Amino acid sequence: MKEPILLILAAGMGSRYGGLKQIDPVGPCGEVILDYSIFDARRAGFKRVIFLIKHEIEEDFHRIVGQHIEPFMEVRYAFQQLDMLPAPYTVPAGRTKPWGTGHAVLCCKDLIDAPFAVINADDYYGISAFKEAYDALSAMEDTDPAHYMMVGYHVENTLSDNGHVSRGVCTVDENGMLTDVCERTHIIKTTDGPLYTEDGETYHRIPAGTLVSMNLWGFTPNFVQALERDFPAFLEDALADNPLKAEFFLPTEVNTLLSAEEATVQVRSSHDRWFGVTYQEDKPVVAQAVKRMEDDGLYPRGLWSSEQ
Repeated sequence: MKEPILLILAAGMGSRYGGLKQIDPVGPCGEVILDYSIFDARRAGFKRVIFLIKHEIEEDFHRIVGQHIEPFMEVRYAFQQLDMLPAPYTVPAGRTKPWGTGHAVLCCKDLIDAPFAVINADDYYGISAFKEAYDALSAMEDTDPAHYMMVGYHVENTLSDNGHVSRGVCTVDENGMLTDVCERTHIIKTTDGPLYTEDGETYHRIPAGTLVSMNLWGFTPNFVQALERDFPAFLEDALADNPLKAEFFLPTEVNTLLSAEEATVQVRSSHDRWFGVTYQEDKPVVAQAVKRMEDDGLYPRGLWSSEQ
């Protein structure tokens, strides 16, 4: 079997952050968040990585990230552009927002030839998550129905002090199998615990300990085929109902497959604390966390220079 792939989604616009957060340094030697994810993934056994980026940031991304990784892992690049749509669909006038994480993975279809993990470029996942993912992917094969995996995080460990975040809120049965994941796009941290809203006015509680998706999924290549099959139906609805902002989310596709009994998803729970840069105000918090982890010996100073 071919070596598992780490697919890193790094084409986001960073609208709430106000810039290209995926290449904004947070480490003492200029490291970005995904440097730590790749370092952890390599320690876990991953040898192959696909960066999903936009053509507009290709040169900067290669200079800041790619060239440091290429001596240690097999690196490939894929590109997410708004006009990468199946015929006869076209980009609606005024649309600038990417089509979402499902579309992002679909843009990598020609490079995916083995089980693969998907992560966001701007999230810190913790050391154990990549070991869980690599071990699971190493045993995965394309089957019917499909068998996938996900690393879930306790919702209270994934929130920003500086504004709302989006999370896939999971329902998991007693056997650790995912039965539903609901994308909540406005979750806030409060003194009373996590709350979410759908309309910006009425808030609902999310119990502490609830597992949420941080987009650390493990799939086999047949998942890409399912995305390709279902993306046109999404476009039909999106172009009619919400042409400027609708997104094709990975959790939505997972739910589609679960409902049709075309797939199962085993959830591996992580107690690690999430760090990320949703907002500019998050950056010093992440930098402090990285420094603490270096002081504790979890990471060497100068990640890739230490690998020489």
